[in-house]
Amino acid sequence: MKNISERENFYPKREFKTMDILRDYYRYLKLERNYTANTLEAYRHDLERLQQYCKESKLEITDITLDDLHAFATRLHDHRIGARSQARILSGTRAFYRYLLLEGYIDNDPTELLEWPTLPQHLPEVLTTSEVDRIEDSIDLSQPQGHRNRAIIEVLFSCGLRVSELVNLRLSDIFEKERFVRVMGKGRKERLVPISDRAVSELHDWYHHRNLMKIKAGEEDYVFLNRRGARLTRTMVLLIIKRQAEEAGIRKTVSPHTFRHSFATELLKGGADLRVIQSMLGHETIGTTEIYTHLDTTTLREEVLLHHPRNRKHT
Repeated sequence: MKNISERENFYPKREFKTMDILRDYYRYLKLERNYTANTLEAYRHDLERLQQYCKESKLEITDITLDDLHAFATRLHDHRIGARSQARILSGTRAFYRYLLLEGYIDNDPTELLEWPTLPQHLPEVLTTSEVDRIEDSIDLSQPQGHRNRAIIEVLFSCGLRVSELVNLRLSDIFEKERFVRVMGKGRKERLVPISDRAVSELHDWYHHRNLMKIKAGEEDYVFLNRRGARLTRTMVLLIIKRQAEEAGIRKTVSPHTFRHSFATELLKGGADLRVIQSMLGHETIGTTEIYTHLDTTTLREEVLLHHPRNRKHT
């Protein structure tokens, strides 16, 4: 086994130091922040851009200054990376340098005064309850997968789940008597979400067909399965929903996340407190949930313009 001096001769000093720091950082994200493999890979991919910039600029990753970060941000823009992707990369960079400060690798956080790219305000597409009903009513229930697809849509709309949470939902996570679903969200954070009577009814219809299937070993506890008895993928759920929305004649751009947005919007319109919505969605900060206040304001404005007597056009 090589001793430390031999390993330092094998690796260039700067690369070995950077590799060592990054290895500890990814371990921290995995073990202490409980990030999933997908999230870790996203962080790794974004930090590789910073590593490449440091290599080309002949900089130690621990010697980066605010001016260097401004130059890094400019390079992202010059490479025609979109504003949202820029913001995500810089956000990951800020998290990394906060870790370095916390662990004593650096004395000052160079990202403290780093400016973010201006993002256009984007309000998510939502469906009305009647549009959700139209999608469900368009499903062919003569096919076993029809009952599965109807249950998928109702659970998404009734519980506001992310598509990753839906495909990983297990039978043991559903507490029918208490009318709660246990959800494992981002960062492996667990939350309890109420489930409606209608969603439970749709699940029972699906279970009838599910019980007749030959289920793949190890997949027995997953709620939603494909025809081969294995759990559905996120891509498959997306295709199911897009196809069904088209068949229902919905002209909006519909994805699994659309039902999550619709769930939150209906709660807000029904008078739910923003903190309750935050808890139901599993948002880490209230700021993420506040977009629905803007969305509801937009909806209210449209309703006023459409229905107020002073706004009606006389014919």
